[in-house]
Amino acid sequence: MARHGGGRGWYGKVLGAALGVTLLASGASMWTAQAGAVGGSSPKATASATPGSDGKPVAVTIAHASDKGARGVNITIDDGPDPAWTPQVLDVLREYGVKATFCMVGTQAQAHPDLVKKVVAAGHRLCDHSVSHDTTMDKQSQAYQSQQILDAERMITKASGGVRPMYYRAPGGAFTPYSRTLAASRGMRPLGWNVDTKDFERPGTDAIVATVERELSGGPTLLFHDAGGDRSQTVEALRRILPRLKEQGYSFGFPVR
Repeated sequence: MARHGGGRGWYGKVLGAALGVTLLASGASMWTAQAGAVGGSSPKATASATPGSDGKPVAVTIAHASDKGARGVNITIDDGPDPAWTPQVLDVLREYGVKATFCMVGTQAQAHPDLVKKVVAAGHRLCDHSVSHDTTMDKQSQAYQSQQILDAERMITKASGGVRPMYYRAPGGAFTPYSRTLAASRGMRPLGWNVDTKDFERPGTDAIVATVERELSGGPTLLFHDAGGDRSQTVEALRRILPRLKEQGYSFGFPVR
């Protein structure tokens, strides 16, 4: 899986903010979260909108396939929520009756809990995308990886009103055996992708659509972004892609296996 890094100055700001947040957290709270206290112990904090998001261990292998079978497509949306672009993405998904998986950065979820709740209320699934989108996660210590994954899980769960992330997507695909095992132990299936639309590079709507059409035969999980910059091309690309895929006999589902 490709690493996403160049030209994304937004992450420098997020990383600085995230480090400020996470360094304030004590080691004790981090390890308490790992032991199972993420989001607290109240029934609301451990609520689940969908099966499999209750924190029970899941497979450590990276999910790529679709629960809709051979003609299934998984729409995944990374790096938000963002107050400008997430609502527009949600509008397009609603227009075409499509459910997606939103891979959220912890600090973004913490800053925009109203949007996290809207994503959940619309029937979409949540994915832990780390606290600060550090694409060098696979080069970092296990303690750092743990902090990034568990703190983001806590932030997203709190912002959602108690709905836990069902997946963990490593920033830039920087998985490690440790990060996959940790996420899976928390009930978050490691989530990959098959088609990287490169929409974060803003190549043009036509180019984004063409990438999907060219590469979809290689696997069903499509990667888009709703944050990190101007996402107008992404919104327009989704507006073109979703009805076109439906016309071609595809169904939209969620990642499995």
